[in-house]
Parts: sequence; structure tokens; C-alpha cells
Amino acid sequence: LGEHPTRPRHCLEDVRPLPTMALRANYESSSDIGVFAKLTNSYCITALGNSQNFFSVFEGELAEHIPVVQTSIAGTRIVGRVAVGNKNGLVVPSTTTDQELLHLRNSLPEGVLIQRVEERLSALGNVCVANDHVALVHTELDRETEEIIADVLGVEVFRQTIAGNALVGSYAVLSNNGCLVHPKTAVEDQDELSSLLQLPVVAGTVNRGSDVIGAGMVVNDWCAVCGIDTTATEMQVVESIFKLQEAQPASVAADMRNALLDQLA
Repeated sequence: LGEHPTRPRHCLEDVRPLPTMALRANYESSSDIGVFAKLTNSYCITALGNSQNFFSVFEGELAEHIPVVQTSIAGTRIVGRVAVGNKNGLVVPSTTTDQELLHLRNSLPEGVLIQRVEERLSALGNVCVANDHVALVHTELDRETEEIIADVLGVEVFRQTIAGNALVGSYAVLSNNGCLVHPKTAVEDQDELSSLLQLPVVAGTVNRGSDVIGAGMVVNDWCAVCGIDTTATEMQVVESIFKLQEAQPASVAADMRNALLDQLA
């Protein structure tokens, strides 16, 4: 009662239990879907463009639970690479237009903070990765940007590299259940990350061997969407680390070993 009739009320408690799933999609002819989408536990943003199929994949799976919003950010379609967000908020570059900001504010759930930030490293999605509790950021990110990310997203921020790469957002994907990192990340680094995040960490690839994991997939606590080229074995690793199926790590390892042997045979 008294609620605006045209504004959908997205409340996770109101709908049936969340199904867990891992899907494949492509944006036009690109498998780098992490470039064109941003997925969190309270909203999903996808790029404007000719690829209505791409939007439909997200809308079909998520619209019952969270709003799926089509937008540009800073006049570009690479929304996943220029913004960083979680269920609490969204941080966008200073080049985001007033119109885009207004559209996002009207479309995202109430309580999600949206903040523009002046930052030299303006592709925020490449230099930051966050879940609802922790964010990893580029070692040279401005102190002010770090504070804004901490405030808007409500997270603890750590400056970090992944396998010697400063672009943590490109080479890691993070949810509240786990973290997938660049395949060449040393075991000691994985252990260090795991204790920092208090989450299981595993090294892997998407899109048939691509190490740019952040560009190849998006994930939240119950859904992962990977590029169309992602193999069955890669999907199994994704499902296991992000707890999307109760896949047992031992069986995943065995399957990976068998897949490698098949390739070598």
C-alpha cells in the first residue's frame, strides 16, 4: 500500500528460492561478456547495443529476483570494465553523464548508493574487484578513490596484485562464496589471497584458456554467466569454486586430469 505502482519492488524474500546456475552467453560475436555486464547480488547492468539476446539471457534468469538494467556508462558499452559494484553500491568514473547517472538511480534498488569518482585509472572494473565484504584494488589507485570504494560499497579495501598483474579486476573474479584467479597465480599467492579474503581461491581460465577471467565472466552468489567459448571443464571449475552446484573439488580435479589426458592422447 502506498507504493508507487509503476516501480517494481525487487525483494529477494518475496520470490521463490534462488536457483543456482552457471550459463554461457555472448555479446554480439564476443565471448568477453564481463566487459559488457556487471552482476551483483542486488542488480545487474548490461550494455546497450544490438545484442538483445545478451540482455535476454540475464533478464530470463535474474529479472524475478533483481533488476536487470540496460545502460551505457561514460557513453560506452563496456559497462563491466568501467564500473565496480556490489549489493551495497556502484562506483562509476567521472565521465559518466548526468543522464546515465539518473537512469541508474531510477533503475537500481533503493539503498544502492551510486557515486562518480575522479580517477586517473578510470576503467574501474579493471583495477578493482569486490564482493559484499572485501575489495581488491590496483596498487596505484588514488587514496581518495580507495576511501570512496570503501564507503560506497561498504567493504574493506586491500591493495593487491594477481600473478604479478596490477589489474586485479581483469585477472580475478570474486563472489561471497569464492574467488577465481589468473592460472599462473602461485600457490603461495593463492593461500595469501585466501586468508585475506577468508574465501577459497582457485586458479583457472574461461573461454577455452583465456586468463583474462574478469573479462570472460560475471558472477554473484547464485548465478555465473561465462563467455560462449567456455569449455565444460572450465564451467565445472566455476560451479565448484563459486558453490553453484555442490560439485566436489576432488571430482572436478579428476575430470580436469581426464580432460588433459584426452587432449594429449
